[in-house]
Amino acid sequence: MMRTLDLRGSDRSSVSLLSSVPRAASDLASALDVAHELIADVVARGELALQDQAQKFDGGVPASTRVDVAQMKQALAQLDPLVREGLELAIDRVRRVSINQVPPLTVTTLGAGAVVEQRWVPVSRVGLYVPGGKAVYPSSVVMNVVPAQVAGVASIALVSPPQRDFDFAVHPTVLAAAQLLDIDEVYAMGGAGAVGALAHGVPSLGLDPVDVITGPGNIFVAAAKRLVRGVVGIDSEAGPTEILIIADASADADLVSADLVSQAEHDPMAAAVLVTNSAELAEAVQVRVAERAASTTHSARVAEALSGPQSAVILVDDMSHAVALSNAYAPEHLEVHVADAEALVPLLINAGAIFVGSNSPVSLGDYAAGSNHVLPTLGQARFSSALGAYTFLRAQQVIRYDAVGLSDVARHVRALSDAENLPAHGDAVDARADGGQ
Repeated sequence: MMRTLDLRGSDRSSVSLLSSVPRAASDLASALDVAHELIADVVARGELALQDQAQKFDGGVPASTRVDVAQMKQALAQLDPLVREGLELAIDRVRRVSINQVPPLTVTTLGAGAVVEQRWVPVSRVGLYVPGGKAVYPSSVVMNVVPAQVAGVASIALVSPPQRDFDFAVHPTVLAAAQLLDIDEVYAMGGAGAVGALAHGVPSLGLDPVDVITGPGNIFVAAAKRLVRGVVGIDSEAGPTEILIIADASADADLVSADLVSQAEHDPMAAAVLVTNSAELAEAVQVRVAERAASTTHSARVAEALSGPQSAVILVDDMSHAVALSNAYAPEHLEVHVADAEALVPLLINAGAIFVGSNSPVSLGDYAAGSNHVLPTLGQARFSSALGAYTFLRAQQVIRYDAVGLSDVARHVRALSDAENLPAHGDAVDARADGGQ
């Protein structure tokens, strides 16, 4: 079912490693063109454009694009008690982790009367995207909302696609999760148009533009986030989910196969990759993956994901080769199933989140680990981070110099400004030394 790539004895240069990692073909260029048209339509026609897009892509139009708070309260009242308990557990754990992501205020005293303070200021308003599609994601409500609240964001708008099975309203479990978190601004909209609406606002809906947009979605959502970057901030351009597992002969083939199948369940484009130096483990995993894939609920979807070009079992020479390949791939989710996992972890520098040991599966992180499941994909873990409270914060420097502090550096400012042929800069400092004359 999964193809096998034998990279034993291969070149380990960065170029070679990057060319070896399995990736799905992604036609982002055409998605950008479509997303641009959809966003432009929302900017031009507002709510009417969103209704037309809902009819075209979701199969129908919600009775109200903005969700009434009474509907959210009803959804929470009807929520399965065990699901509510699970959401409350996730909220508590994600909040506790997120609190530790807020940097403290720091003050640096550089001399007498010379102080620079660095503080962290939340953005004023954020837009949070909760995907729909093949699954329902109340957990994504938690992962988006909690860090924003911990950061101190005062205004939060949440969007999620209309659901055919619920008269084209937002899924009630998503609404219940939003209500648990006291979010009262929710819209039934999805895709690139929703991203455009968050970035530019829709006056007829009372939807004001946001400062930052976060949350995962399909390729058109990712394309839209790229297009509005600069108008607003974004977390990353999330694509289909990825799992890469590094395993040696000590790994349990059944657990490895269970985790590969769990991520393949998300989407036919999901990537499931095993990297191992054990041919015996590779063979055993192939057998168990086939068995699990055939018996799982979403077997057709799983089979398509596992047989796609983005998924593979990769044979490498040793663990250093596995580490190099993983760092080149920069997976969204990285699991480490090796005898001495802790020795490997410091070497694994490119990953959205790292799950260490056989009792730390990715599915734990999706719900109840306390970590955030909104993670960079498509190799963006080389330069992007998991969603966190810091996503919604800006570092801001506050400079406080008195006359003594300024006089201590005045001649240096004068010299540097003259060297750059910007003498008025030095004049501004000298004016203070001269008592404003």
